[in-house]
Amino acid sequence: MPSLKDLKNKIASVKNTRKITKAMQMVSAAKLRRAQEAAEAARPYAERMNAVMAGLSASVGTSDSAPRLLAGTGKDQVHLLVVMTAERGLCGGFNSTIARLARAKANELMAAGKTVKILTVGKKGREQLRRDLESKMIGHIDLTEMKRVGYVNAQSIARDVLSRFDAGEFDVATIFYNRFQSVISQIPTAQQIIPAKFEGASTSALYDYEPSEEAILADLLPRGVATQIFTALLENGASEQGARMSAMDNATRNAGDMIKKYTTIYNRSRQAAITKELIEIISGAEAL
Repeated sequence: MPSLKDLKNKIASVKNTRKITKAMQMVSAAKLRRAQEAAEAARPYAERMNAVMAGLSASVGTSDSAPRLLAGTGKDQVHLLVVMTAERGLCGGFNSTIARLARAKANELMAAGKTVKILTVGKKGREQLRRDLESKMIGHIDLTEMKRVGYVNAQSIARDVLSRFDAGEFDVATIFYNRFQSVISQIPTAQQIIPAKFEGASTSALYDYEPSEEAILADLLPRGVATQIFTALLENGASEQGARMSAMDNATRNAGDMIKKYTTIYNRSRQAAITKELIEIISGAEAL
């Protein structure tokens, strides 16, 4: 049985922890609003960009003049997995779900005899994947100093990926991130960005393009890769704050329950100690 002093120290310690988790919850709530607005504002642009390039790619098809970013290398032997997680923890299962999805994909590819290369964006993903996939890691992008997600950050990552593709380091690139749905729901997502894949591509050309579709795609596809990465960063940012807000809310509630529990034990122990002292005093008086 812990002493009254130990119980008092525990109660004080848990109260201090609750103050921290409550403050983190409030900060995450403020950041979530901005991050959610940014993610939702970017979705129509990304969808429209996808629709335009879907129409162009449908017109070009698999012709010999199609850009390499669309047609690919003709092989799928080497896969680059771009794993995008947070730089910080204390956000529930946000980082773990992304790392788990990427690890499952890597194991699936390796079981099929493919070569896997991993590029991590965010410290937490690197820490989790290096335990069993460190030999597959070829690079890391540190976003510790990034205060707010900007298109320039996505461009930097896109340039790294595109330079590796131009150098022939991989055949297929896939990004892994969490798509924001609500504060308590984030969807782990794997999206292939090279060769470019577009949903809802039309089977018939609706427009005549000048210059040619191939020339337009050659210019748009690198921007499309950067746009997809930017959208993933924004979705990740909103998902991270939502997950942290939820995790800190649960931690605050748990701390409150622990304080009640320890306070009850403390009061009972204190009452028992007082009762014992009274019995000793009465027994001593009666003995006299």
